Amino acid sequence: MSDASIDPLTEYRKINVEGTLKLAEQAAQAGVRRFIFISSIKVNGEGTQLGAPYTADDVPAPCDPYGVSKMEAEQKLLSLAQRSGMEVVIIRPVLVYGPGVKANFRSMMSWLYKGAVLPLGAIRNQRSLVALDNLVDLIVTCMDHPAAANQTFLASDGDDMSTTDLLRRMGIALGKPARLIPVPAVLLQLGATVLGRKAIGQRLCGSLQVDIGKTRQLLGWNPPLTVASALRKTAESFQGSLK
Repeated sequence: MSDASIDPLTEYRKINVEGTLKLAEQAAQAGVRRFIFISSIKVNGEGTQLGAPYTADDVPAPCDPYGVSKMEAEQKLLSLAQRSGMEVVIIRPVLVYGPGVKANFRSMMSWLYKGAVLPLGAIRNQRSLVALDNLVDLIVTCMDHPAAANQTFLASDGDDMSTTDLLRRMGIALGKPARLIPVPAVLLQLGATVLGRKAIGQRLCGSLQVDIGKTRQLLGWNPPLTVASALRKTAESFQGSLK
């Protein structure tokens, strides 16, 4: 979110593409049967129209250097799979949260915990998230499921929320009622743009939904942890870190 490099794509390629491919090539040479790559929903894009979620088989449309590098890594891994016979599984998670979460998610918990009044009570977007435990469970499923070979899957909790709803649920998990003022999303986005925080405004007010239908159908997989349980674990870890 705050690239300092003059050429961020080159920097991302060093690790996400070149580093990944070197590891995968060595794995193939060592006889590894299956290689699981944690990609990113940024390969699909930066946001969706309300009610029109991304799917695993959409044409990739990354919008930033990080997303481009993840897409290129996916393509090279699938090419390696064809050459070597080693199976590749690609998982594209949305925002991952859980104990120890940082960045904007932790900031929101901190605001709620301190009782801050937030102008986020009227946001009608929809965003998909994935709890760390659910992502790990999907990875374990993909380790040996026969239908996972050379497939791409999206990962989420399967329970999309608006920013307003997320804050309310987060407040319940923290035992701190969310103090939200209903300010129209268009005004929030305008204000964020004026302040040079357009990207943050998009994350708070825009939608990013994914359809995990393919993940469910091919793998018979369902997220084992509910959003309420995952938020409770996250909140407990956050509160523990304050002691």
